Amino acid sequence: MAERTVRRQARGLKRMAEILDAAELVIAEVGYPELTTNQVAARAGVSPGSLYQFFRNKEEILDGLVARYTVDRQEFWAGRLAAVTPEVPLEALVGQLVDESVRFKSASPAYWSLLYGSATGDQLAAASQRLHEDIAGHIAAMLRRRSPELSEERALLTGTMALAMVKAVMPMITSSAPERSAELVDELKLMLVRYLE
Repeated sequence: MAERTVRRQARGLKRMAEILDAAELVIAEVGYPELTTNQVAARAGVSPGSLYQFFRNKEEILDGLVARYTVDRQEFWAGRLAAVTPEVPLEALVGQLVDESVRFKSASPAYWSLLYGSATGDQLAAASQRLHEDIAGHIAAMLRRRSPELSEERALLTGTMALAMVKAVMPMITSSAPERSAELVDELKLMLVRYLE
């Protein structure tokens, strides 16, 4: 009996992940405001009734995506923070983080749409704000590991500004031709290094 329950739970988690994958694709195509549960169900290859077993509405889908992104980014930052010491060259650190951001943008387009798109409702604005605060906090922690004398307040302000720079440039990177995109990535790295020095 316990084995059947575990298998059912594993299937349920797999189905939830498939629904969130589908929602991410729909958001990347039409944006969160235009997303419908029927679009997500169709993309996931499930009936609307099956989708409603896991997510009652699009707001719950948004919550599921925000939770997924938060866990993913926390794992990413925990790994990065463990490797950060004052001896790590700033250029190398910034280069790795920008490259990872560009890679993640390609792999998770709805994340950027939610984080950097126009927030048209309270739910989306709150989700975007939570993601921003989490990332800025991780950047602040990384900066304090590199420079332990840096105050928490200054590190958080600096992390928030660094995030704003990435936010401003990322749409240009993703909408440009590959050669131009590479130039913009290099400029973003240079801008961040000069700001963080």
